[in-house]
Formats: sequence, C-alpha cells, structure tokens
Amino acid sequence: MSYTITLRPPQAEDGVQVYQLISQCPPLGQNSVYCNLLQCTHFQNTSVAAELGNTLTGFISGYLLPSQPNTLFIWQVAVHERARGLGLASRMLLDILNRPQCREVTYLETTITASNQGSWALFRRLADRLGAALESTTLFDQDKHFQGQHDTETLVRIGPFTASQVSETSLLTHGEDIAS
Repeated sequence: MSYTITLRPPQAEDGVQVYQLISQCPPLGQNSVYCNLLQCTHFQNTSVAAELGNTLTGFISGYLLPSQPNTLFIWQVAVHERARGLGLASRMLLDILNRPQCREVTYLETTITASNQGSWALFRRLADRLGAALESTTLFDQDKHFQGQHDTETLVRIGPFTASQVSETSLLTHGEDIAS
C-alpha cells in the first residue's frame, strides 16, 4: 500500500487541527488550542506537521533548550491511528533533525511515562538507528511534582550524535517507512 504523506513545518492555521489530532491520540495530554498555536508558530522550525491529503495525520512539537542549544526537546508525538505502523513518527523526527536549525544538535531529549510503550519503542529505535546512547532518569515524579495526579515522567536523553549520522539514518529509513 502506498501513501503520499507530506511533511512540513506547521503553521498557525494548523493549531485547531493539532488540538483535534492530539485529542484522538491517548495517552497524550491535551493542551489548549492557544498552546498548540504557539507550538505551530514559535516552534515551527523544530516541529513538524504530516498531512495525508488535506488531513493532518501526524504532529511533533519540539524546541531547542534555551540553556543547551545543542539539545532538541521533543514535547509531543502524535500520529493518527490510520497512519500508525507506517514509521511516520520516525520519519517526522528525522525531518526535524535534518533541518538547518538543528545542524548543531547532538542530543535529543523527551519525557515518557512508564506505560507509554509506543514512545519507548520509537525513541529506542531512534537511538539504535543513530548508533547513540539512550539514558533515562526521573524528571518529574508522580508524587513529588504531580501530587499523585499524573504518572512519573522519565527524561530520555539520546546522544551524542552528529548531523551526518542523522542524514545517513534518514537515507536508510526513508524508503522503508512510507512509500511516497
């Protein structure tokens, strides 16, 4: 089966669609539409929108850490159920990492709850493909930081890696993920 999925930087007009997509992708936490609008504008160079036809099918929000500009933090990864299993999330991550704004990025960080096995698999696969180490530590504790209202968020750190490793990984995985 062949899918034509377009990857591009998000735009302000995508904000409501991002909000709707994330609401259809449990266990992702729902942000406000305003937050999604900021993700689509302020962080458009380090975020990606994936379209199948005219429908937003995937979205990743990320940003460069202000105090560590060599570190890309991935905030959320959302893939609609109709596009799961196609490698879209991996392709979106690599799309961001290949952008000029990420040329100096040598580490990628994200947080994942223990129960989110899909995210664990995605980021372990990315670390393996990049030939980079993956380290994990508790960032926000369920009781200490969330007062028992949210599961513990584990900080996952992948790296170091180089721009050439990212580029090589993209070339190797592009064809296997989705026939475009």
